[in-house]
Amino acid sequence: MLSRTADNLYWLARYMERADFLARVIQASRRLASLPKAYGGAESEWESVLLSAGSATAFAQTNRPLDEANVIEFLAFAPDNPGSIRNCIELARTNARAVRTALTIDMWEAINGGFLEMQAIERARGAKTGEDLTRFLDFVKQVSLVYDGGAYRTMLRDDAYWFSRVGLFIERADNTARLLDVKYQLLLPEKEVVGGTLDYFQWTAILRAVSAHTAYHWVYRQSLKPWLVADLLILRPEMPRSLTSCYESVVRYLDRLATTHGRQGQAQRHARAIYGNLENMSMEALFQGGLHEFIGRFITDNAQLGTLVSEQYLF
Repeated sequence: MLSRTADNLYWLARYMERADFLARVIQASRRLASLPKAYGGAESEWESVLLSAGSATAFAQTNRPLDEANVIEFLAFAPDNPGSIRNCIELARTNARAVRTALTIDMWEAINGGFLEMQAIERARGAKTGEDLTRFLDFVKQVSLVYDGGAYRTMLRDDAYWFSRVGLFIERADNTARLLDVKYQLLLPEKEVVGGTLDYFQWTAILRAVSAHTAYHWVYRQSLKPWLVADLLILRPEMPRSLTSCYESVVRYLDRLATTHGRQGQAQRHARAIYGNLENMSMEALFQGGLHEFIGRFITDNAQLGTLVSEQYLF
């Protein structure tokens, strides 16, 4: 496979996953913002969604007031924000067009249909009401799900599929880590008690953002506890968005690529080191060493893996 084709497939998957994540965190923040101030922590959730998206610096440079309307506009529709949902969908479609013959009909129709719908929403000047925004965010999640399902159910298991999966799981791991880190660093005010009412509603919103609320109760069968939420989203291999689950998949697909191309490289070794660290980690050791510090190292290592994959295969 040409490195250019592999690069397009890799970033196509990342952009689709990123658009889905942004839709989910916006929905979670809207739920918190709709609660009374005594429960929702209404002073910080829009800053938190910018930090989760890695867009806080870019938003600050716009000099817009930090409020719900401006943050949603910036993350969802702003053409001047490279990481907005609008731009993620457009970039996904651009990459898809470049490798049209490598995609199945189901995958192309999901991406192209999503792009055309996005254009129609832009012509209507965005989501004018809360109901419009809800429909838009649900639409973004649906496009991502249809694309991902099309890839899983119809794509030939070869280089194209493996590069696509590697991109998806690197992006998903980054998103989960950032969401967890922001919750610990920002959402809970210093004066608030861990495990209190505010803490409960915030963790519920975080779990719903990654479709893990029901899974939490199935696994632990008890009320929400921060360390158990962290356990679910970091160490539990049966949770599809956990860091361990993502890296189990990353290692598997990088190994498939290594077998096909006849050699292991830095990308495979780095991915196995991250996965081994996650497999051998306990929740007690993680919290003793500092959750924020652990996640910071993970985000750096995960970004480094993206660089190594690019150097080894995509450039």
